[in-house]
Amino acid sequence: MSEPNSSSNTSLLAHPVVPVAGVDDAETTARAALPRIAAVGGEMLALYVVEKAGGAPDKASVEQREEVAEEAFSVVRELAAEAGVDVTTRVAYGTDVAGTILDVAADEDASAVVFTPRGGSKWTKLLTGDVASSLVEDADRPVVVLPASK
Repeated sequence: MSEPNSSSNTSLLAHPVVPVAGVDDAETTARAALPRIAAVGGEMLALYVVEKAGGAPDKASVEQREEVAEEAFSVVRELAAEAGVDVTTRVAYGTDVAGTILDVAADEDASAVVFTPRGGSKWTKLLTGDVASSLVEDADRPVVVLPASK
């Protein structure tokens, strides 16, 4: 099996996929990740996953979710410009958020998946599934969990 992102920059943060779940999460995650990515001369892919209900009615329309994605990407682009980091953005669609993130990371030959933990009670995570746990358990490349910047 080949190493993910076998470019000359072998840092985990050379070319990460950074999933964002909305404007607040995009700001928190970008503030935590961008200084670290800049320090290694890396670039990032900001990813927003539109979760499809798999036959059940969706909670929000695809158009509404795409608008949220664009708002989140605007925040990421602004912070990336300030940090001097090249950023690309992508919206992906899937019924399994963690699986979709990992599929995009594989498609992009990402060096890692980088995120900050999102809030939520253990009860909520039990009922809805825990994307973070699935990312770590099912990953085929490093997963980096960063603390939110203070």
